[in-house]
Amino acid sequence: MINLYESLKEILSYLRQYKARTAMTMFGIIWGTLTVVLLLAFGVGVKKQMSVNMHGIGEGLVIVWPGQTSIPYQGYGKGRPIRLNEDDIEMIRANVKEIKRISPEFSKWGTPIRVADKINRPNISGIIPEYADMRSIRPEPGGRWLNDLDVEKNRRVVFLGNKLRDFLFGENADAIGQYVYIEETPFLVVGVMLAKTQNSSYSSRDHDRAFIPMSTFKSIFGYKYLNNFVYQIAGPLMSEDAKKNVYATLAKKFKFDPNDKETLGIWDTTEFDKFIFYFNLGFNIFMGLMGVVTLIVGGIGLANIMYVIVQERTREIGIRRSVGAKSKNIFGQLLLEAFVVIGIGAAIGFIMALILIKLIAAIPVVEFREAVGVPVFDPWVALITVIILGTIGFLAGFFPARRAAKLNVIDCLRY
Repeated sequence: MINLYESLKEILSYLRQYKARTAMTMFGIIWGTLTVVLLLAFGVGVKKQMSVNMHGIGEGLVIVWPGQTSIPYQGYGKGRPIRLNEDDIEMIRANVKEIKRISPEFSKWGTPIRVADKINRPNISGIIPEYADMRSIRPEPGGRWLNDLDVEKNRRVVFLGNKLRDFLFGENADAIGQYVYIEETPFLVVGVMLAKTQNSSYSSRDHDRAFIPMSTFKSIFGYKYLNNFVYQIAGPLMSEDAKKNVYATLAKKFKFDPNDKETLGIWDTTEFDKFIFYFNLGFNIFMGLMGVVTLIVGGIGLANIMYVIVQERTREIGIRRSVGAKSKNIFGQLLLEAFVVIGIGAAIGFIMALILIKLIAAIPVVEFREAVGVPVFDPWVALITVIILGTIGFLAGFFPARRAAKLNVIDCLRY
């Protein structure tokens, strides 16, 4: 421990003696560390923001619309419409094990919803309670989502999108417990949607919609068949099996060819996850390579300086060897010196990167945040950077240190 302490003191003394050379050597390491950490942090931030943008509609979500047959099957002609009700949805729930959640969805456009003299004609949807978990819909504090009793008792309650609330009651007004009229029927507002980022939709953005219990929707508007249904799977790897089994289940009841893709229109949003994965992989590889190349350049500069140090200290090395120092002591001393330079440079680079990440994260421009997100320092980024730095430090110090350890004592003293 004492030898290590004395070695570190000696190394730091030598670095202070040659400040300009030390600063130039460390600059490459500092800049490389800063680049790697910052670029990979941007990669993490971009991935998270893309995930937020794409999953505003829901995560692992598949939307299905009933279509019509396009292939004759078992004596039935083509062109038969497929009409689904809530019992068919429960049949799918029971038979398709890959499905985590499922909900029928009734929709009606153009129906007036009003408060006093303010009238809007949004998409009004009739759904069941588990719909909210699939669609990433959360109520603002003080309100609630629709529940099982609302459906069971045909309650006239409504959950409003936040922008629809703003239009009807005023921006950020307290609408909970107030009444709105859907056509001429009063509905109690039980909740307002917590604002969310949603860059994709299939029947208007959720912030402009009104949600009522499925049973109430059917009794008010007289709908028998649903417009579509949505289901959620546990992971994207189950997507193809789930779709295949949905086709098979409905084909068995409605007598159509399971390979007839026109019978159901399917939008599989899990394709988003695959896109995010591959985009993020390519983005991080590109960013990481840029930073690694910068670090390698800094490592080459360090190796060159270490060779110069070996040459300058040749006589000193000879004296040390002549008084009993072993080759491994010389090798360890110079390798440690390379790691000290790398360590100091990396520490400064890390600190600068963290400061920049905080400053960029503080940028108040909403458009910037929603487009590319903000850089996020991730423990994996730190681990990868440390591994890269350790490898470069070892290689930059190993070869000059090995050369120094192999020097002949007599030649060193004559130098």
